[in-house]
Amino acid sequence: MTDNVLLEMRGISKEFSGVRALNLVSFNVKQGEIHALCGENGAGKSTLMKILAGFYPHRSYSGDVLINGKTQEYKGIRDSEKAGIAIIHQELSLIPEMTIGENIFIGREPSSLGFIDWNTLYTKTKKLLDSIGLKINPLTPVKHLGIGQQQLVEIAKALSHNPSILVLDEPTSALAKDEIEILLKLLKDLKNRGVTCVLISHKLNEVLDVSDRITILRDGRAVKTLELSEATQDIIISHMVGRELKDFYPRLTRKIGDVLFEARNFTVANTNMPGKYILNNASFVVKRGEILGISGLMGAGRTEFLQTIFGVKLGKTQGEVYLNGELLKISSPHDAIKAGLSLLPEDRKRHGLVLEDTVAKNMSLAGLNKISQLGIVNFQAERIYALKQLKDLHIKASSIQAPVKSLSGGNQQKVVIAKCLMTTPKVLFLDEPTRGIDVGAKAEIYQLMNELAAQGLAIVMVSSELPEILGVSDRIIVMSEGRISGEFLCADATQEKIMAQATVRM
Repeated sequence: MTDNVLLEMRGISKEFSGVRALNLVSFNVKQGEIHALCGENGAGKSTLMKILAGFYPHRSYSGDVLINGKTQEYKGIRDSEKAGIAIIHQELSLIPEMTIGENIFIGREPSSLGFIDWNTLYTKTKKLLDSIGLKINPLTPVKHLGIGQQQLVEIAKALSHNPSILVLDEPTSALAKDEIEILLKLLKDLKNRGVTCVLISHKLNEVLDVSDRITILRDGRAVKTLELSEATQDIIISHMVGRELKDFYPRLTRKIGDVLFEARNFTVANTNMPGKYILNNASFVVKRGEILGISGLMGAGRTEFLQTIFGVKLGKTQGEVYLNGELLKISSPHDAIKAGLSLLPEDRKRHGLVLEDTVAKNMSLAGLNKISQLGIVNFQAERIYALKQLKDLHIKASSIQAPVKSLSGGNQQKVVIAKCLMTTPKVLFLDEPTRGIDVGAKAEIYQLMNELAAQGLAIVMVSSELPEILGVSDRIIVMSEGRISGEFLCADATQEKIMAQATVRM
């Protein structure tokens, strides 16, 4: 790494409807380094990178963007790409039905005599895939790839532009442990090949593993840039939240009662693979006031187990659900909610929110029967509930009438939690409740989970983060290949024991 500054963002300020999202932010990135951007949701990271990407054109913000010392005045995204910027967003933008090669060169297909030169397209694609260590046929449709492979294809697509700066926004948020290791190794390899990277991540252990320097944003300001040698997780967190986070995994003294909920002998046939099963005779119980963690590798059946319990049809299903010892008949999510179950889905944007609608309407969506009479919504009751949740859950929004898409990821997640609580559930299922959110918001959600459990709710949490599973759960079950492969009390569990059970061949 040299001392040459490749990118400088100087005195950047940006407002939305009078709300200042960025306030005189300045930082620089050196040629050939991996530079991490850290900060809580809403700190301004994404807005800053959208300015770099030309999403917000010159004159819609104040300040300067300089590349190799030259001021950039983008009119749009194309200008940013021409300047050598490539951004990989958290939400993948690939088209499932198209091949890897078609996705990488969409809109830029090599041609000859007015026809697409498919041989050249796939030859270039193979070279790109080989360069990042992805040994797969470039004619493979993207829909046949796992999430980790799709993320690598996104990187290959970005590299096909020959960028001087590669920006990655939460690239590991949806990946399993082994896929994360592959991606982090790739980032180090790209750095050794002279590619300059800006990494946005909430996973501080990964930031410390690959970064050379770390710039921390808080409330729209750049508060600190740290050299790797002076950075620790505690130091980064203290700058991010403006305070020391103690008891990151709180454990309230609470009474765990009798069994409240039981899922018994669930088997779900895989409709795409005859003779195979998504779930195979899987069972668990959770007690009143208990937090049950479900761990396992991606594809083990964790999300599918919760979805099936909740009435989502994934295939021919056998199994029984009991609440307070009584057999429930659940054939749809409506039945599940009516019975006292609530589910926070893994993908909040696709399955948890109506992004164009307001904060208030999203919060009340699952419990409209509680604030309606003769089919007419009592908007005053909706307003009262939304304002209370805004305060109780510390949701940062300009108002309850703001579109939920305008909120940061952590605040969107809190809106989904508020929606779940609107139904006054007895059992709360949380699927990856802290995915893609910052450490401050994570700590608040852990605290809320403990408070809800102390009130007598039974909580079932799926998580891919082993420290989270160990830090929050009272008891842990492990899944492998659609079966329950292990069970531990939290006091007896370790990461090594959990991973041993997660990799058992069933």
